[in-house]
Amino acid sequence: MMLRRRGSVPRIAALVLTLVAGAISLYVGHATAQKTEVQASGDWVAEIEEIFIRSENCKQCHDRHYEEWKGAREQTPDLKTFGRVDASLLHGTALESPVFRTVLGLWLQTNPTTDERGRCLSCHAPSTTIFPQHTDKIMAQVLAGTPKVEGIGCASCHLIKQVEQTSNSPPSFKIEPGKMLYGPYANPEENLVHPAMQSALFRGANYCASCHFDKVKDVTQKDLPGEILQGTVCQDCHMEPSTGSSTSKRGAMMRAIGRHWFRGVVVSGTILKNRNLQAEWMPRVDLETTKSASSVEGTALVKIGSLPHSFPDGDPVLKQFFLVLTVRDAQGKVLKEETKQFGLSYDKILRGPIPDPFIKGGHTRKVPFSLAIPSDTTATTIEAVLNYALIPTPEAELKEKYLATLATDKERESAKKILDEYTQPRLLTYRAKTL
Repeated sequence: MMLRRRGSVPRIAALVLTLVAGAISLYVGHATAQKTEVQASGDWVAEIEEIFIRSENCKQCHDRHYEEWKGAREQTPDLKTFGRVDASLLHGTALESPVFRTVLGLWLQTNPTTDERGRCLSCHAPSTTIFPQHTDKIMAQVLAGTPKVEGIGCASCHLIKQVEQTSNSPPSFKIEPGKMLYGPYANPEENLVHPAMQSALFRGANYCASCHFDKVKDVTQKDLPGEILQGTVCQDCHMEPSTGSSTSKRGAMMRAIGRHWFRGVVVSGTILKNRNLQAEWMPRVDLETTKSASSVEGTALVKIGSLPHSFPDGDPVLKQFFLVLTVRDAQGKVLKEETKQFGLSYDKILRGPIPDPFIKGGHTRKVPFSLAIPSDTTATTIEAVLNYALIPTPEAELKEKYLATLATDKERESAKKILDEYTQPRLLTYRAKTL
């Protein structure tokens, strides 16, 4: 009886191996057939999703990070009080955002080239860097309000293997198509879903700066400059530190993890606990002036401290800045006012090299001015107000041209409302000086 049992072991092992081999063969055969079927049917969305797996699939194990990225964990009192949800969830709403749809629709009326369209979409939908042939299809879906592919999902970030500066940078990230997913951990947990590998890039400022390229002096620089934030990187503030597990698997390793909601200034306690950071955060304006009987001349000095990026907002291309200079007499009457605007108009966006932002952290922008005043008046004070807007104000002709492409009055009203709100100047800082 014992001999028979011993003899059965090889047979059982052989049977198990046969079943495993059969299962693998069946899986490979199914995958091959599925790929052939996708290629034959011309299903370009499925072609993209073979490499850029949908984030819903990642949710099965990484439910916490998925909910943060998607926004289910974002409805907090501090956000409702201090910030817009749509601004904080840029990554999760990269293609779904009605603001992006409106801006894209306006910009496309300026007839960008194929290369310019690809460059525009590469940060909002990184999959286009691997599938540039589908750029126009994705744009058409965005304009229709029905994007079928993800913009910035889990795979978009965790397939990034390196960054490098090229003649067409930014963006400077390089995606490695394949099953390997990259992350910050030296000992990623083994699993049956995907292989994982540590990449030092995920703990460097250059990772974020590959798209948010106006935030540092050098997009390939790993560390941020400045004494106040020495040793700090973007992720320390914008991926709120926590402790736990990156997966929902029972018994998973507990360690330091970063939230995946990528919030901006509304980061619990970060600004409050760091008084130096508060002091360096907002821009400041100083005025150097000389007065004559007919004019007030001088230089406005716009400064940001050692916080290593421009402020405000994460967008490196669309922001507009307005420096309003006003000369008054002793009774407060305006003698002369001038507005100096900085930023690109829609017809200049992504045409040629991207210029430096209006002001970078640790720098001073010098803006000369000369304000003529009436001969029978005396200037006593000068004021400087620095405002910003999130997107450019379109010229009337361009605006009407875009609105004419929309199918319904409801869509047109929605677009007008977005333009009215997002082109409104918002106060950054103010300075007055007695002459």
